[in-house]
Amino acid sequence: MIEVRGLKKSFGDTAVLKGISATFEEGKTNLIIGRSGSGKTVFLKCILGLYDADEGDIIFSGRKLGDLDKKQRKLLRQELGMLFQGGALFDSMTVAENVRFPLDFFSDMAVSERADRVNFVLKRVQLEAAHNRYPAEISGGMQKRVAIARAISMKPKYLFCDEPNSGLDPDTSIVIDNLIREITQEYNMTTVINTHDMNSVLEIGDHVIFLKDGYKVWEGSKDEILKADQSDISDYVFRSNLFKKLRVALRAQ
Repeated sequence: MIEVRGLKKSFGDTAVLKGISATFEEGKTNLIIGRSGSGKTVFLKCILGLYDADEGDIIFSGRKLGDLDKKQRKLLRQELGMLFQGGALFDSMTVAENVRFPLDFFSDMAVSERADRVNFVLKRVQLEAAHNRYPAEISGGMQKRVAIARAISMKPKYLFCDEPNSGLDPDTSIVIDNLIREITQEYNMTTVINTHDMNSVLEIGDHVIFLKDGYKVWEGSKDEILKADQSDISDYVFRSNLFKKLRVALRAQ
């Protein structure tokens, strides 16, 4: 579980986060949504410790991030898995080498144990035959699966995903969404996803928070968001023609 209490962050005279509180539970996919400039990326980076908050607390299973010393923060980072926008694979490394990268740097596993772990996570994302291929030799969807395998290679307690479906076609996006949800439930991880994709929200949104102008203005589930009365929420949710038709259908019920 991750608890965020009264989080504030400014850059110069510009306040970006204005007192956000939220709880992200284990075994659930927790989605952060909102328009560009709402504070989603800064919020995620503060939780990850990439930005220091000006005020507020971030608590990882009882451990307050601001109270941790350098050694304790290093240990916490080993519990964090990160799926970057675009995958962020190393082009000069094979699939297996990309997945093994965090194990080589952050674990004390023996070489044989690392190899076993790489084999296990690649099999989990159905890429056991891609060990010796390079990122340029596989599709965008396969690259995202490699990135997921790398993110879970250290058996993280917390998984963070930044726009995991960026650049993917709708069918592949559904595959990635479902894989993230399955892994979250399978390993009982606390998964936090920064996204603008309403298809992802409706597919895997166990818990959703909506940010606007640095505030949390709505919180609920994927089912509840379709019935939200706030104009900010409904305008965001039903902004595409497809979802506008869905709104009409819901109102007709």
